Formats: sequence, C-alpha cells, structure tokens
Amino acid sequence: MTPKMNIMKLLLFLILCTSTVFSFAQGKAYGDGEWFKFRVHYGFLTAGYATLEVGEEVLEGTEVFHVKGYGKTVGLSRLFFRVEDDYQTYIDKQKDVPLRFIRIIDEGGHTKDIQIDFDHEAGKALVHNKKHNTKEWVDFPKDAQDMVSAFYYLRNHLDIDTIEEGDTLDMNMFFDKENYVFRLKFLGREVIRTKFGKVPTLKFRPYVQSGRVFKEKESLTIWVSDDDNRMPMLIKADLVVGSLKASLIEFKGLKNSFKIQVD
Repeated sequence: MTPKMNIMKLLLFLILCTSTVFSFAQGKAYGDGEWFKFRVHYGFLTAGYATLEVGEEVLEGTEVFHVKGYGKTVGLSRLFFRVEDDYQTYIDKQKDVPLRFIRIIDEGGHTKDIQIDFDHEAGKALVHNKKHNTKEWVDFPKDAQDMVSAFYYLRNHLDIDTIEEGDTLDMNMFFDKENYVFRLKFLGREVIRTKFGKVPTLKFRPYVQSGRVFKEKESLTIWVSDDDNRMPMLIKADLVVGSLKASLIEFKGLKNSFKIQVD
C-alpha cells in the first residue's frame, strides 16, 4: 500500500466519523434532509469524496434520525487503492443517544461488516460481526456515543459561547468493541476562504497518535462554521508526505441560516 493510499483511507474515515465530533450549538442544529458532501484532495489531485445525510425513521418502535456516511476513492486513486466505506447510526430523537451503529467497509480488499446495538439501560452493546458470524456483549460507559452520533449530539448540547481558546473537551466513544476517550482542543475563531465565500469558523484540533502517517501528535485541524449549523467546512492533515485536505463542496437541507462574511 502506498503512503498516499494510507492517507486516503484515513481521511475518508475521519470525514465519515472523526470529523463528526467537531460541532457545537444550542437547540436543534440539524434535521431531516440535511446533506453534506466533501472533496478529499492532495494538492490539486482529487482522491475521493465523502457524504453525510440525515433522514427520519422508526427503529423497533422508536423515532430516530438515521444518519448515513459514505466515502470512496475516485479516479487514479481508485485504480491504486479501492476504498468504499459505509457508516450509519440510528439516533434516538428524544434522548440523543445511538441505538444502532453500522460499519461496512472495503479498503483495498480489507473488509468489515459490523452492526452494534446499544442497550443504554444495561450499559452493554451487542457487537454483531456479520463477516465472521459472531456476536458479543461488551460494556460501555454511560452516555457513550458512536463515532457518527457524537457529531449530532454535540451540535444539540454544547454551548460554544462558554468555551475559551485553549480549552479541551473529552468525550466517551464506543467503536467496534473498544471504549475510547476522545480529546478535542479549541484553537479559536478564524475566517477562511471556501467555494461559498469567506466563512467565519471555529477552529479545533483533536489529539491524535503520532507515528507512520502523522508528523506529530497535533497534526490534524478542523474548521466548522461559526453559525447555528456548526457544519465542518475544512479538515487538514499535516502528514509525513505532505498536506491532505477535505473540503465541504456541497450541502442542502440546513435547519439554520448559513453565515457568509461580506466585505
């Protein structure tokens, strides 16, 4: 696997999952019909695209938001390393907790097909590995979110007005069969240029493990719109082989007005 393809795999995962924890607002920041599309690019080369969309459904008698995240490589990147990642979460509309999480991936022939059903009263998750036809109950901490539901939970429950530059945020997450504490640092506000114009944003840095791909511990930066939508506008990873970006290029179905700075 080439370094670039390792990066492509990582960024698609970040857009569909990790990037979803970087938004903060009060009240309902999203609703049925919201849809985001991101371009993943290495310089001028488009390596892939990723989308996030929200719909309303009923899951086993409970009204839920069904969020679907999908990413894939395109063009020359697909010839060298095929990636198709499908992430889904079903969020209880009243309690803002995940009831089901689905991860179906094909990354250069490495495949997974996992469904996780959460029992929040018991604090246990049923992990169904459909590829290997196994099921296992695993404990998880109170108020844990999956990697996708975390985005939508924070959009509704955290107030950015009380956070100060340099503050950090910890959150419990459950992924595959493991519990994680994810830490995020607020870097301040910044106006960035996008295809939509100049957009006021909130700037964050997650703590990631340095190693073969990342230059250092704090090498990933995320910008989200500084309005009531709190949607990810730009993700930048400083990597061993250069800088990789993921940019929001299309959206629809926003619940709130999108703020653009006029000079």
